[in-house]
Amino acid sequence: QVQLVESGGGLVQAGGSLRPSCAASGRTFSAYTMGWFRQAPGKEREFVAAIRWSFGSPAYADSVKGRFTISRDNAKNTLSLQMNSLKPEDTRIYYCAAGRGITDIRAGPYNYWGQGTQVTVSS
Repeated sequence: QVQLVESGGGLVQAGGSLRPSCAASGRTFSAYTMGWFRQAPGKEREFVAAIRWSFGSPAYADSVKGRFTISRDNAKNTLSLQMNSLKPEDTRIYYCAAGRGITDIRAGPYNYWGQGTQVTVSS
């Protein structure tokens, strides 16, 4: 079992930055592929970024590529998402997710999810 708790969301003006984080506890964090997803009210959850435990390049949605950077600290059991040049359309609830044995890190399946953190970008 893995428990995930997000923090660091908030309200920011367009063009600003935020850095939400995800604290993981439970089983060995370093063995899991970790990802960020986001969801707007009434819409499906969408992939944002993901990173494997120790090999391969991170993956990003086209809509955030070049603006967002995913990183992980296996020693501290934390996952972060540096979000720069934020746009009003980035306003979503952002979720941290974890999974093992994932071939396609954009699609999952991810077995564990956090409760989400709200990111709001004003124009």
